[in-house]
Amino acid sequence: MQHRTWIAAAIGTAAVTLAAGLWIDALETGHTDGGLKDGGLKADPAGVKDTSPSGGVTECVGTQPTGSLPGLPGTPKGAGDTALDRTLAYIDLAQRRHAAVFTGLAVDQRHQTAKVWRIPSAALDADLCGAAEKGVTIRLHDTDVNRTTLDALAGRISEDMQRWEGTFQMRAVGVDSEGFVSVGVDDPAKAEPILKETFGEKYIEVERMGQIEADVG
Repeated sequence: MQHRTWIAAAIGTAAVTLAAGLWIDALETGHTDGGLKDGGLKADPAGVKDTSPSGGVTECVGTQPTGSLPGLPGTPKGAGDTALDRTLAYIDLAQRRHAAVFTGLAVDQRHQTAKVWRIPSAALDADLCGAAEKGVTIRLHDTDVNRTTLDALAGRISEDMQRWEGTFQMRAVGVDSEGFVSVGVDDPAKAEPILKETFGEKYIEVERMGQIEADVG
C-alpha cells in the first residue's frame, strides 16, 4: 500500500488542493497492557521487539480480544470490521493524542500489519501496542520529524506552484508517511538544488513526474 498523501497537484496550468484522507493509506477506552509491563517494552511475541540491528524498527503483536475495539465511526455494519480495520481506527484517534511524535501510517493488508512512523516514544508505543487486537502486527519505525512539521513544509512548498515556471514545472506535492515531503517535477536535476536552497535540505525528496491530466470522465 502506498505511503504518500498528495496534498496539491498542478493540472494543466492550475494548482489544486487534493483531499488528504489517510484511511486508505492508513488511515477511548481502557485496555490492559497488551504485552507491555511497567512502562517498558517486552521482548516477547506479545510485546514490542527489536527487528533491526540499529534499533530503527520495532514491532508488537496485538493481544486484545477480537472485537474489543470499536470500528471507524459511521462505518456500516460488516464493512471495515476486521481486527486490522478496528486497530487502524484506534491508531487514527491515537495519532491526535500523540501529534508531537506521530509521523505517518501505512497498511500492509496481506500481512495484517499497521506500519507506523514516529519519533521514538514509549507512550505512543505503549498506547498502540496495548490496544491492538489479536492477529494484528504493529511495526514501529523511527523518524526525527512529526506530521505537523511535514504538513507545514508541504504547505509552504505548494503555496505557489507556478512560481518556478520557466525553470522547471512543479506538478505535485505530497507528504510521505516515512517522514519526508515528496515533490513531483518535470526536471529533478534543475528543481532539486533550487527547492532545497529555498526550503532547506531536510525532509524534501524530489522525483520526476509526468503531466497530471484532469479526469473528465
